[in-house]
Amino acid sequence: MLDKIISGLSAFIIATISALGYGGVVLMMAIESACIPLPSEIIMPFSGYLVVTGRFGLQMVAIAGAVGCLLGSYVAYFVGSWGGRPFIERYGRYVLIAQHELETADRFFARWGSHTVFWSRMLPVVRTFIAFPAGVSRMKLVPFTIYTLIGSYIWCLALAYGGMKLGQHWKDLAPYFHRFDALIAILLIVGGVALIYNRVKGIASASTSAN
Repeated sequence: MLDKIISGLSAFIIATISALGYGGVVLMMAIESACIPLPSEIIMPFSGYLVVTGRFGLQMVAIAGAVGCLLGSYVAYFVGSWGGRPFIERYGRYVLIAQHELETADRFFARWGSHTVFWSRMLPVVRTFIAFPAGVSRMKLVPFTIYTLIGSYIWCLALAYGGMKLGQHWKDLAPYFHRFDALIAILLIVGGVALIYNRVKGIASASTSAN
């Protein structure tokens, strides 16, 4: 099932980039950074392969990928800032998010947001979703823009370079990254489950003590 999904996505990505050129790279990476898990591990290596064919230039591919990441990240950022934050402030307690935790997240992004955004841009799975919590915490837009561009450029350049070196075998990169994707996804799920369990346990203990 997963193989069929990946094959379908690969065909869609290849067709789009083949038809739109650099604009296709921008569009695909924008979708990937707008909290829609379209794999950059296919987008950028294929674009790197097109460098070998002479259609693309390596630096232009990396820049197009980074610009796409920034545009998609803006979508997720402003959704988090304009819609996500008011929603969480009003209904967060119903999904076990307390007001003080939102304030803690604000302080975290105020102090470490630049580093977090930069390094997250080079982590599979995390890079797709990091812009939304940055928007919820209303991280300053200028550093968000700068570190998103820099981190995304490095990520896109590395993947495109790998695809360029592998040539027609560019798809060989994808399985390694998919394993890493799965590992990070599992860690995030385990961490989320542990957080929810501790929260529910704490609420239950507080309720018992009150009685």
